[in-house]
Amino acid sequence: MWESVARQAKPLRTKRSAGAQPAALVEAEMRLLSKAVPQPNPVARSSPPVKPAVPPLAPLGRRERLQLSRGHKEIEARLDLHGMTQGRAHRALSAFLHRVHSEGLTFVLIITGKGKVGVESERGVLRRQVPQWLSQPEFRGLIVGFEEAHVGHGGAGALYVRIRRSRN
Repeated sequence: MWESVARQAKPLRTKRSAGAQPAALVEAEMRLLSKAVPQPNPVARSSPPVKPAVPPLAPLGRRERLQLSRGHKEIEARLDLHGMTQGRAHRALSAFLHRVHSEGLTFVLIITGKGKVGVESERGVLRRQVPQWLSQPEFRGLIVGFEEAHVGHGGAGALYVRIRRSRN
């Protein structure tokens, strides 16, 4: 069957690249494939378009960051994770974010601490882990985005987090 289709097809151009197929061949292939593949029932209901389950994160705007660092916008709540284990810190972070989300707060500060730099490379675990946790789907429904805090608020050892408005 393919040979008969190939014989009937005429090339669009006389010269063509080795990998390209003429449009007639492509159309013929599509017709053959469409006959072989069962077509969906047009009467059957189509499912509505699926919207993403978890919204993407967005960085804080430049203006918001400046207003937070200069004290023009209030940091409405703080969470200090110093000295906590990863498990305890994760539970505390989850409870804190759910609480501030339900209270309708906008900007919070999460303090992780900077950790020690040097011989022990495992120091500063929370500083590395908290941004990863915040990026997970578990928290993306609660927060809009996060960014490293200004030096006056803890610098590399703290994060500004913008809380997503709750839909009531």
